[in-house]
Amino acid sequence: MKNKKTLLIILIVLIAALIGGSLYFFVLKDKLSGDVPEEKPTTTTTTTTTTTAPRLKIVDPETKSRPIAVMINNADVARPVQSGLQDAYIIYEIIVEGGLTRYMALFLDQTTERIGSVRSSRHYFLDYALENDAIYVHHGQSPQALSDFRTLGIDRIVADNSKTGWRDKGLTSPTTGKKLAVEHTLFTSIEKIKKGIGSKRTERKNDLLLNYSIDEIDLGKMEGAKEANNIVIKYSGYEKTSYEYDSENKVYKRFVNGKEHKDYVTSKQYTFKNIITYKIKNTSLGDNKGRQDISNIGSGEGYYISNGYAVPITWEKKSRSSQTIYKYRSGEEIVVNDGNTFIQIQPSGQSLTIE
Repeated sequence: MKNKKTLLIILIVLIAALIGGSLYFFVLKDKLSGDVPEEKPTTTTTTTTTTTAPRLKIVDPETKSRPIAVMINNADVARPVQSGLQDAYIIYEIIVEGGLTRYMALFLDQTTERIGSVRSSRHYFLDYALENDAIYVHHGQSPQALSDFRTLGIDRIVADNSKTGWRDKGLTSPTTGKKLAVEHTLFTSIEKIKKGIGSKRTERKNDLLLNYSIDEIDLGKMEGAKEANNIVIKYSGYEKTSYEYDSENKVYKRFVNGKEHKDYVTSKQYTFKNIITYKIKNTSLGDNKGRQDISNIGSGEGYYISNGYAVPITWEKKSRSSQTIYKYRSGEEIVVNDGNTFIQIQPSGQSLTIE
């Protein structure tokens, strides 16, 4: 019995030795052949961060589109129904007959649905349409403007009652509640204006009139700077434009004859980031309508106003079609803050208050 147990133990030991030897042989063979166990692939996750360079909000400097310049009625009874002006990137205000003023609002790559009310042309507004290479929109014109349409080659669209505009016939004044006379009821839109472009050139040849800065410009550090929290620009005994600085939003709230200047559609007060104001001489043409002429070819002085400060500037316009060049006292061309601009071309001899 004892011998049987001994033989069983010897047999188990031999079997174990054989198994162990076989395993050692295979492992040694792998090492000698240079083979290594297969490794699992490693997954690497790469995170790409895309940074977008800051862009101007008021205009796209890369756009090749031509601006649309619309003549805007600024008679007292029509002002409360003015629409769409907040979308304009530049607006001009210039004296017309009777001590009143008229606006020309420029739109670039906008989709504004109601603009107006649209009014007739005066010949010197064409100079500012030309300097912006704009397509000019109006309804009616003075004899002088009619002559200049041909001689200056103005690309223009006449806003009418159907294709390029419409009459808001039931319109009443928000201030008086009375129905407005028909001459104050013509409106247009960017979509309507595009229907009248036809074969007119749509790519702009000129550079944009103004240079814009994405970063805020601190005018307070510039030569001749002074605080500009309240601005009053008198055009005549009938017309006085004023601004009040909103330091929280860094814009100027606009007033006309002491009343808030509001949009008819939104009921919001118009605000502007930049104001350029200067004086030029105006004279009567001597007709029975009291129409005016202005001495806008030449040079002079004025102010650029933004962010609560005004700095003295110069202006120069060499011809009716050339762009007005605005410069600081240093001789450098001005750069304006990113935002809309109101260009106030004021009659000489009228008062300007900046405080």
